[in-house]
Amino acid sequence: MLRLTVFFVLLLSFLSCENDESLFAKDYKTENVVVIVIDGPRYSETWGESTRSNIPVRDSLLSQGVLITNFKNNGPTYTNPGHSAICTGNYQNIANNGTQYPDNPSFLQVWLASKNAFLDQCSIIASKDKLHVLANCNNPKYHNKFLPVIDCGVNGNGTGGYRSDSITFEHIKIALLNQQPNILVINFKDPDFYGHAADSVNYINAIKKTDYYVGEIWNLIQTNVNYKDKTTLFVTNDHGRHLNGVANGFVSHGDACAGCRHIELLALSPDFKKNLELASAYEQVDISATIAELLHFRFQSSKGRVMTDLFH
Repeated sequence: MLRLTVFFVLLLSFLSCENDESLFAKDYKTENVVVIVIDGPRYSETWGESTRSNIPVRDSLLSQGVLITNFKNNGPTYTNPGHSAICTGNYQNIANNGTQYPDNPSFLQVWLASKNAFLDQCSIIASKDKLHVLANCNNPKYHNKFLPVIDCGVNGNGTGGYRSDSITFEHIKIALLNQQPNILVINFKDPDFYGHAADSVNYINAIKKTDYYVGEIWNLIQTNVNYKDKTTLFVTNDHGRHLNGVANGFVSHGDACAGCRHIELLALSPDFKKNLELASAYEQVDISATIAELLHFRFQSSKGRVMTDLFH
C-alpha cells in the first residue's frame, strides 16, 4: 500500500511538472511588454459607445489585435487596488492613498528575480504619485528587493502629488527611446481626475487624449528596432465608473455595479490573433498570468489564468 501511495505521489508530481513545462512549450516572439492603464473611464464612453468616436485610434488599432469585450475588475474598484490586481494577479483591498504595499509581488518583481535582470529593465511611469507602491510588496522574499524603476507623480519618486498626463507622456517617450525597458507599466490619470471633478467635457476630452497617447506609444514601439514585432501591448483600465442612475453617475466609482466592473482590454502582440473581438470572460488578474506565459517565467502567486483565446 505504501509503495502504491508513493507511486501515485510521484506520478502526480511528474504530471504537475509536465503541465508546468507545457506552459512554455511555444517559442513566442514577445520579448517586451507594455501595459497602459487608462484610469477610470466608463466602458460606455470607450468601446461601449456605438460609434467609438472617443477612441478612434484604439478602434483603428483593433485590426492589429484583440479586444476582450467581457473584461472585468472583479475586486475593489479603486485606483490602487485595480492597478495592484493587474500587476500582482491578486485582488486585495489595499489602501487607495499610496500608504500600503500589495501583499504579493508584481510580475515586474518576479520577472526581475527570475531573469536576474538589471532593475532598469522594468519601469513604472505614472501620473499618480501614489502608484509608487506597485514597485514593492510585503512578501518577505521580495520586500525591498527586485524593485523596478519608478517615475510616479510630480517628483517622480512617489511624492509631490499628481501630474498632468501630458508630462507623463513626455517621460514615456524618453524611456522608450533611451532606457528601453523590457517591461513598462503606465498610468494615465486624467479621465478619472476630471470624472471626480464632475467635469463631463474634460472627462471626454481626457478619454480622447489618452487614446491619442496610446497610438503614439504604439508608433514608437513599431518604429524602434528593439521593440518592433517583439513587443506586446495591453491597454486596460483600473476601474470603470457608476452608470447614469447609479449614485452620482460618472463622478464616482468604487462599488460592484456594472459600470465600475466593466473595463476594457485591447491586446496587440506578434503572438496574438488580429482583428478580433472576443466575448470570453476574463479579468484583471489574468493579465499578469498571460505576461508570465509570454515572457516564459513562473508566476505562482498570481491567481489569474492565461488568456489562451488571445493566442494564435
